[in-house]
Formats: sequence, C-alpha cells, structure tokens
Amino acid sequence: MVTHAPYSQTIICTPYTAPCGELLLGAMGAQLCFCGWRETRKHQARLERLALHYRARLEDGETELLSHATQQLDEYFARERKTFDIPLAIQGSPFEVLVWKALLRIPAGTTCSYKEVAQRIGRTRAVRAVGNACGTNPLLLFIPCHRVISSNGSLGGYAGGLLRIKEWLLALERSE
Repeated sequence: MVTHAPYSQTIICTPYTAPCGELLLGAMGAQLCFCGWRETRKHQARLERLALHYRARLEDGETELLSHATQQLDEYFARERKTFDIPLAIQGSPFEVLVWKALLRIPAGTTCSYKEVAQRIGRTRAVRAVGNACGTNPLLLFIPCHRVISSNGSLGGYAGGLLRIKEWLLALERSE
C-alpha cells in the first residue's frame, strides 16, 4: 500500500482486526490522521485523498502512537473503554471540523440525529451538510459518527454502506 508520491511527509499505516471488520489506522507524527473500514468501496480513494491532503506518502508500518491506538481499540471492543484519548489530526473544512468536534461530545451508548447535530452547531438548516461531514469523517470510531442517526430513528448512512457495522457498534455501546 505504499504510495510513491514525491512528498516529504509520511503517513504510517497499520491494519487492525476488529470483531466486526478490518480497519486501517494511519498516523502522521504524533497524531492519528486516519481510521477507516477497509471493506468500503471508497477505501482506496479515501487513502489517496488523505495522502494528497497532507502531501504525504503512505507506508505500512508501526509507531508508538499506532500501538496505543490499537490498545485503546482493543479496550473499546472489550467494553473496557468508552472514550479515546489518542491525539487526533482533525483536518477538514471549517464546517466539517465543527461537525466532527460536535460528534466527539456524543456519549457512548447514545445517539443523536443529524438534525440535532445541526442544531447543536448553530446551523439548523444544514442537516444534509452534517450528513456529508459524517460521510467524510477520516477518523471513524475515534470521531463517533456511528452515533448519528436519522430523525425518524433509522440508522441513516455509515462508512460507504456498512450499516451492519454501525448497527453492531451501537449494540456494543449499549450493552454493559
């Protein structure tokens, strides 16, 4: 999965096997910049967009930060952790960053509608834009967009069509 772009920065990537699917984690320096489900139809395009955004090469490897992230994911899936404390590289448009920071305030085991998120950020008419920001979230699980659902109680969308994973994650968080 090495990209050979002529960039001086490097994003180190490592796979993680979760009980519900395969993730890829990416770190640049001391921050996690990517966590995505490998089976999504847009996985490779998201990685290429990430490399372009950071003007960085993608390389397989391991770092201390990635080890901490995988440990915290292990704890999360074992129901021993509800929040993460890994430094995140939250890079996107100002609106996306606003939405993603709002998602960080949704407690584990609860959900919030796209409309409620729009209201919380003071953009009541931006419900679809909130959905789009959730769809471009590069740090799945660490920024919990799986906790955002439709106003009618249906799941809405998740990570390129992986609704079964969204449903699984919500069930995990609701069980004690």
